[in-house]
Amino acid sequence: MLLCVPAGGFAQQTAVPQSEAQIKLSFSPLVKKVAPSVVNIYTKRVVARNVHPFANDPFFRQFFGRSFGGMTRNRVESALGSGVIIKEDGLIVSNAHVVKDATEITVALLDGREFEAEKVLVDEPSDLALLKITADDETFPFVELRPSEGLEVGDLVLAIGNPFGVGQTVTSGIVSAQGRASLNINDFNFFIQTDAAINPGNSGGPLVAMDGGVVGINTAIFSRSGGSLGLGFAVPSEMLATVVAAYESGQVGDKAVVRPWLGMTGQGVTSDIAQSLGLSTPHGVLVAALHAQSPAAKAGLKAGDLITAMDGRLVKEPAALKFRMATVPLGQKARFTVLRDGREKEYDILAMAPPDVPSRDTRLLKGYNPFSGVHAMNLNPAVATELGIPLPNTENDGVVVADVDSGTRAVRLFAQGDRILQVNGQEIASTKQLAKFLKNTGRAGAWQIVIERGGQTHNIVIR
Repeated sequence: MLLCVPAGGFAQQTAVPQSEAQIKLSFSPLVKKVAPSVVNIYTKRVVARNVHPFANDPFFRQFFGRSFGGMTRNRVESALGSGVIIKEDGLIVSNAHVVKDATEITVALLDGREFEAEKVLVDEPSDLALLKITADDETFPFVELRPSEGLEVGDLVLAIGNPFGVGQTVTSGIVSAQGRASLNINDFNFFIQTDAAINPGNSGGPLVAMDGGVVGINTAIFSRSGGSLGLGFAVPSEMLATVVAAYESGQVGDKAVVRPWLGMTGQGVTSDIAQSLGLSTPHGVLVAALHAQSPAAKAGLKAGDLITAMDGRLVKEPAALKFRMATVPLGQKARFTVLRDGREKEYDILAMAPPDVPSRDTRLLKGYNPFSGVHAMNLNPAVATELGIPLPNTENDGVVVADVDSGTRAVRLFAQGDRILQVNGQEIASTKQLAKFLKNTGRAGAWQIVIERGGQTHNIVIR
């Protein structure tokens, strides 16, 4: 009975148990179907530990940061997690935080077999990773993905994984919420919430619907003790599908999957805003600003528009819009339903990669100045996406710190992602201009630098 629900039909054939016989029904047929595809993941990573006696002293750290003359000692740390095989050739999905820095990865199957695995994609923005079992001429049991959109709050689900390293464990629960966006776990912040017991070690394991399809990847728990409190969160399968598709099509950048860029700043709708717009309930995303290269602007959207739906699905908040847009394949279009001046309109918006325009023109700044050792780039949509920083809604986005060489004085002044706004009263528009200005300035007696960090402006004065 548990295996007869058709794909995408979660809600249509669900029912409350009507008899003692129904109450005694078991999940065992479902577990037997899925469990062979779930793997335990064991990783090893090399960690450099600072052994200087003052390394943990807050007073000295404010002057030296975490660098104390290179007095470090390497040690090997072990960690564990879970994963699930999604292709018969041994392609595994897990969490990025499980395997990110791993130098050795071993996966153990339910039948006791163990294999080495290699990372083929680590996508930190979604906290998803793909591994490949290194075994020739082997086929493996695998599961299929199912859309999580068909789930409803109250539907039964199973979580399978390796909590605390005790071995493969199955727990059951219900979907507690859909589209949970009040967390800061990954860049998309859009999760399935479940009360199925999830503990450390479950990360990367599957969240399974009653038809045996994987509807999510268990990622995090909310806990004050480290154990399960019935608040577990899973990345929806739609995001996993886009990561797999990007890997198979080669749409992967240096650090992550290349995803659509809207070039838009939006805000949620409060009760006051909803009332002013004549909405019965607060929902949607209010367009606050559009970048000059924004595909949304080119499609016809304007500041002040209210986005209420995308591809026919209601958009409740900015996190939902960001998540849904991230699952649209590059080159395709998404249909936005927009409320403007009390009238509903529709716009087809192209899913495009963030443009690398203007040229980033990376430069290593040198000389007798506070910037010596800074790697600076012209800020553009592609650079902003890679660095995970907001992009000004202007034609000229200025200059950003891409990296800082260790051991230089600049390490104490600048951090990756800092926007350089002004130097000694001169507004900075490009790396070429900045390099020329520093060369002409020479050994200035004093420096006044204005940067933007974390959305706040900071003034740095050096004498």
